[in-house]
Amino acid sequence: MENTINELTNYLREVNTASIILRLTLATICAGIIGLERGRKKRPAGLRTHILVCIGATLIMITGQYMRDILHIQDDVSRMGAQVISGIGFLGAGTIIVVGRNEVKGLTTAAGLWACACMGLAIGIGFYEGAIISCFFLLGVLTVLHKADLHYRAKSNELDVYAELKHIAGVTNFMNAIKLDGTKISNLELKKAKELDNHIIGLRMTLTLPEKINHSEYILKLHSLENVITIEEIV
Repeated sequence: MENTINELTNYLREVNTASIILRLTLATICAGIIGLERGRKKRPAGLRTHILVCIGATLIMITGQYMRDILHIQDDVSRMGAQVISGIGFLGAGTIIVVGRNEVKGLTTAAGLWACACMGLAIGIGFYEGAIISCFFLLGVLTVLHKADLHYRAKSNELDVYAELKHIAGVTNFMNAIKLDGTKISNLELKKAKELDNHIIGLRMTLTLPEKINHSEYILKLHSLENVITIEEIV
């Protein structure tokens, strides 16, 4: 029985029709799991993008193995895979954007695409165990740790906020009102965005609260202050 399993495993690690179908199917499933999580959160790169990246990386490694084992070309199989690892950075960079509040978004998605390409390389060379295990680790990082990070942020006494005030004179009054309960202000940025009205000031800052309170309730409290048009927490 053990010999049969070993023979089957060795067969599926070779370049043949069965192993190619298995590898591309596994790449589709594993990348699809990661892509679904990203797509559910409305990220720039979702299900199809992750699958395409992983299938492409898988095919590159299959091609490298084919050149070595079938065509007997004495070349380093990992060389083409190295180009995938560096080249995927251009695609990942396309998912990173800076929104109007100077907030950077898409870093996690870009890192996920890079990791997905690496997972595809593992599948393409026949390292099935590593690919499957890494898939579950990636999913855990994107879901479990994301929830833990949100929970930590909600309970933390430090938060980043973006506010729009009616005019520049309201900025001083707004900051003084915040400091009344002992809240400290740091990383202050004033912005006159093109899309804002001439009299509206964009303000981004980090607040350190004197005690841990519910962030949503605190944001509502700030929204009631004079001259505040809109305010939100940056997460």
